[in-house]
Amino acid sequence: MTQLHYELLDVFTDTRFAGNGLAVVKGADDLTDQQMQAIAREFNQSETVFILSTQNPAHSARIRIFTPASELPFAGHPTVGTAVMVAINQLGPVSGQEDAIVVLEENVGPVRIGVSFRPDKQPFAEFDIPKMPSEMDHTPTNDELSLVLGLATSEIGFENHRPSCFEAGMPFVLIPVRNLDVIGRAVVDEKAMEKLLGTEQQEVYLYCRETVKRTSSFHARMFAPTLGIPEDPATGAAAAAFAGAVMKFDQPSRGTKKYIIEQGVEMGRPSAIHLELVVKDDGLKNVRIGGHVVKVASGVIEV
Repeated sequence: MTQLHYELLDVFTDTRFAGNGLAVVKGADDLTDQQMQAIAREFNQSETVFILSTQNPAHSARIRIFTPASELPFAGHPTVGTAVMVAINQLGPVSGQEDAIVVLEENVGPVRIGVSFRPDKQPFAEFDIPKMPSEMDHTPTNDELSLVLGLATSEIGFENHRPSCFEAGMPFVLIPVRNLDVIGRAVVDEKAMEKLLGTEQQEVYLYCRETVKRTSSFHARMFAPTLGIPEDPATGAAAAAFAGAVMKFDQPSRGTKKYIIEQGVEMGRPSAIHLELVVKDDGLKNVRIGGHVVKVASGVIEV
């Protein structure tokens, strides 16, 4: 029997028992794919991270990311949470102001993350997305999406925002809805979703301009039942894809644009995802995703 140490974190929040929960398992080099998947099912978090030895000695750690149902090439809250944990291990106990750079090897490629520690605040991590958002060919119609979400066709869309499909490491159907009332009433019909989208692209991201907090820019919900995630309280990979929709529909002027996306409110786990777009005359040049991290628990799992 092998004992592996793990930590439980809440990500995209500065409050314990909010945000998106994450399990991080250390020293996982000897685990098989099947063991990793079984452990992820046991933790039953949106994602579980397994830390392995790096392939490049200049990097901080290699990680693999599993939902309860499958492995992902990239995900935002595992990247943010793991980077903070790795930085703490590098720096040791942090009591004042410290900054660190962490490079994680993920299946999508190396991801560079900046981690900031400030007195009396939870750690904050921010990364440049490894792949810029690109629009996909086919977008379902409002009529088709209304059947999936249990909404009226007229409730889908606001201002000039219309449904779109973008991916930045993970594909998402991005669906604007009229307001908070509409987004709160949305219920995904899994059979209708599979019939419409198939089995390869099942991540659905709803958003509206109306928000609960005045400091937020957008309110969002994300559903991925075929990944074992009926609903996700915070989705950094979706925010990366959503940057493409912001560029397409809002057409921000050049400069650095900062947004806060609130998510998880309907689940009782409110989250705040920091999204930063760097826009030049010829288009979108960089996207950063960031958030706070809170340590919740640590322990040992036997394999």
